[in-house]
Amino acid sequence: MKLYKLVRNTHKWISIILSVAFINMAITGSLLLVKKNYEWIQPPTREDAKGNIEEFINLQHVFEIVLNQGHEDFKSYDDIDRIEFRPNKRVYKVQSVYNHSEIQVGAVTGAVLSDDKRMSDMLEDIHDGSFFGDWFHDYFMLIIAFSLFYLTVSGIYLWLQPQIRKRQTAYPGRNEKKL
Repeated sequence: MKLYKLVRNTHKWISIILSVAFINMAITGSLLLVKKNYEWIQPPTREDAKGNIEEFINLQHVFEIVLNQGHEDFKSYDDIDRIEFRPNKRVYKVQSVYNHSEIQVGAVTGAVLSDDKRMSDMLEDIHDGSFFGDWFHDYFMLIIAFSLFYLTVSGIYLWLQPQIRKRQTAYPGRNEKKL
């Protein structure tokens, strides 16, 4: 019975202490699942004019177009976090290291197709803990993962233990050896 009480108490306190983190991950995870359905979470990928791959502008030209926009989050090459290329829609999605900004540039025309925020990147940072710092992502999220595993195993134990005890009292002679 001492083991049962210890498991119940640790299960309860870990749940209470980490409930805010679990709620945060549930909410952000749910929003990330539906991010493409809502423009305020992730802007839709625009589509450029039809054209062959030979007509696509090169990356140097994409950099020049983005940096010439006068956007406060794209002042130099160092401000660019990454570029995603979507060949089926003929678009370059250029993302800033600041404020989750994104500029979409047409691969054929070189036109700016969209200038928007990518809240999905911020949601990912909150979801995986990197929003709060590298130490939080690297250490605290690991503790949360182990805690979630412990809560699952201890929850199964806390559910099974009374079932086992009930069966033992309902059939007391079941565990006795027969001569």
